[in-house]
Amino acid sequence: MNSESGSILTVTRSVCPLCSKELVTNWVKDNIPFFGEVMHITSKCECGLRYSDTMIMDQRKPVRYEMKVTTREDIDVRVVRSTSGTIRIPELGVDIEPGPASESFISNIEGVLDRVSDILEMVIRWNEEPKTRRAQELQSIIEKVKAGEFEITVIIEDPLGNSAIIAEKATHRELTQEEAACLKTGMIIFEKE
Repeated sequence: MNSESGSILTVTRSVCPLCSKELVTNWVKDNIPFFGEVMHITSKCECGLRYSDTMIMDQRKPVRYEMKVTTREDIDVRVVRSTSGTIRIPELGVDIEPGPASESFISNIEGVLDRVSDILEMVIRWNEEPKTRRAQELQSIIEKVKAGEFEITVIIEDPLGNSAIIAEKATHRELTQEEAACLKTGMIIFEKE
């Protein structure tokens, strides 16, 4: 038991998929504001293999948040994205869907735009025209959004209900089962008995 947080540490031992030596995995339950109960997982092998993840244990109703970003102040709005959250910015043609390596984060709209800009920067470095031209256009639009000179809509949809846009200006509603079923979760889902 971790005496500082009251968390219980569980250790499992398995076979490393790289070298077939012992892989030690630590499992620690925790409670994080807004996310609720989570499981921190870290695996380590002497060959150098390392893996870490945080799984959200709570599941809420599927949700969709939407906010129109119209002013410079709007980019300071808090964004909570779980590993199962999909972020859409229709005006930029951006869909950030969860995958096996998805990370949850708490940021603001500017931070989300910075993440998109980082990806665009990679596109510019590793591609040729016309992809680089479009990426440069999108980066220019992102700079205008940050200056309050271009309006966008930020949408977060989460079939497990653990993502949000935290602002009075944001609207939210429960997703229908059909809408939620069309979204990726980016993870293996364990059902509680």
